Amino acid sequence: MAHELETFADGTTAFASARLSAWHQLGTVTQTTMKAEEIMAAAKLGDWGVRTIRTVGIDIVDGAEVQIPADDKRMTVRRNPVTGQTEYLGVVGTDYTVVQNEQCAELLDRLVDQTGGAHFETAGSLRKGKSVFVTMKLPDAMQIAGVDRMDLYLIGTTSHDGTTALRVDASPIRVVCANTQRAAFAHAVGHYTFRHTSQVNSQISQAREALGLMWKYMGAFEKAAERMLNEPLTTRTFENVVGQLWPVKDNASDVTKNNAKQRLGTLKYLIREADTQKAIRGTRWAGYQAITEYLDHYQPAKDDTARANRVLTGNVGELKLAAFDLLTV
Repeated sequence: MAHELETFADGTTAFASARLSAWHQLGTVTQTTMKAEEIMAAAKLGDWGVRTIRTVGIDIVDGAEVQIPADDKRMTVRRNPVTGQTEYLGVVGTDYTVVQNEQCAELLDRLVDQTGGAHFETAGSLRKGKSVFVTMKLPDAMQIAGVDRMDLYLIGTTSHDGTTALRVDASPIRVVCANTQRAAFAHAVGHYTFRHTSQVNSQISQAREALGLMWKYMGAFEKAAERMLNEPLTTRTFENVVGQLWPVKDNASDVTKNNAKQRLGTLKYLIREADTQKAIRGTRWAGYQAITEYLDHYQPAKDDTARANRVLTGNVGELKLAAFDLLTV
């Protein structure tokens, strides 16, 4: 199945988490926090030796098949951490610079090297090694109007097939239900992107400047959240927001309409009765949190692994952004 956490031939999963098990119950869970090299080893992300090799095509010369080297393309490959075999990852241009998994973790380390108390929280591999992610928990937290605590994280992601650049995101995660928040602001930056065609290490100073913008982003997020927390939300308004996020046509099938009815019922339960909304119930902030909690933990999926993969790689982030915009006052 596409986009799922990578599982190796020996049955292990390329995922690690510090102290708390992820809801998909996969990978390695440690009893202590981890340093960069420790989480790389625990998540089986270390020593891949990603590199590029020349690609070849097949042509017919004098009636026989011959291999023709491609001058404008390269193939990325890695060493499988379990079998040791060389494996194909993708095709990239000749100006592509390989970024090792260790460099992704090192980058986060260097960005916060003056922030005592930061530690690595999770790491993993997706799409059979084509994409990887590393998260670092920061020591500070936000208190939304003094009643809703949100931890702060840096999330490093990169790909080895040329589909995405190395990117660092700042993200708050609500403690009571561990749902990742995403929101967009016109004059704030929540991420920094490194091109694979440049030297990552030479951009650390630029990334630190961007990190300063990330804190402004967090400040904007906190102010918007506090406004939402102080604004009541009626059931009618909440139903209208849900209808805009998941529109159902008048001529939709009975199955589609029934699924929409069940989804609305679950969302109403989350906003009215769930313990996770107890301190914020009746507000627009509670409406937004009910939607994000539904997307992360309740949205129908074949199994918890599929749900986790959808959160990591699907359109969940876009739905959260849309919900935030609809409920922001």
